[in-house]
Amino acid sequence: MTAGLKSSTRELLKRFNKAFPKFYEQFVNSEIQLQNLRFAYRLYKTKRAVIEIKSESSKSALHFAYRNQSFLLSDIFGVLAAYGLTIHNLSLYGQIKTPMLVFIKLIVSRGKKALTEQTAENVCRAIQEALAGSFEVEEMLAVEFNLDAGLERVETEFYVDPVFHLPALLIEADNQPGLFYKVMSAIWQEDLLVVNANLLVWRGRTRIILYLLGPNEGLIPEYLGHKIAEGVRQRLLGSCSQQDSSRF
Repeated sequence: MTAGLKSSTRELLKRFNKAFPKFYEQFVNSEIQLQNLRFAYRLYKTKRAVIEIKSESSKSALHFAYRNQSFLLSDIFGVLAAYGLTIHNLSLYGQIKTPMLVFIKLIVSRGKKALTEQTAENVCRAIQEALAGSFEVEEMLAVEFNLDAGLERVETEFYVDPVFHLPALLIEADNQPGLFYKVMSAIWQEDLLVVNANLLVWRGRTRIILYLLGPNEGLIPEYLGHKIAEGVRQRLLGSCSQQDSSRF
């Protein structure tokens, strides 16, 4: 696809891709690379998070682009849980160099159907408000879910991926409402930055592999990674007290 682009666009895309992990240019198809470049340009021009929802067959695709921060996924998945959305698939590509942008695509549904235009509009607005701190995700979720209740049969494992050459955290647990929010909230509380993710939902279990940077956007030593994996596991089981979720 890049063969038909202007030489200036190809050069811009090449420079843009250098901010991602090395696997990005090799494994991510050129159409997605170009789409992410366009989202980055919109973000640069508007200075606001790019959030849009479009129908895809019987489901909806939520696209999101913004500067990556540890609390982002907690906010996004919290809004989706608050609106009762089912998550079917997740694609996430985060930069590991300045400007540290992240590009997310989520396939979602509500009541086994694509989102109505009004619901899609409300979800987009709620995510923008959550990023601005004016939509209290945790307070809204507390009405629907017991946020202190732990997940069932939680397993975690830390390793360094031999292909991507990035620290990875595998999390697996029984499916239950609010699962994704609780996982991403635990990641936020460990001050971790997600730069890639894989999701598998099968036979009542959810498996998520998160490729991470540690506090201060650095690589995670293996000894610390194992401690983080156990800390996340304890949080998800409900063994750790919830930290104050206010941000400044």
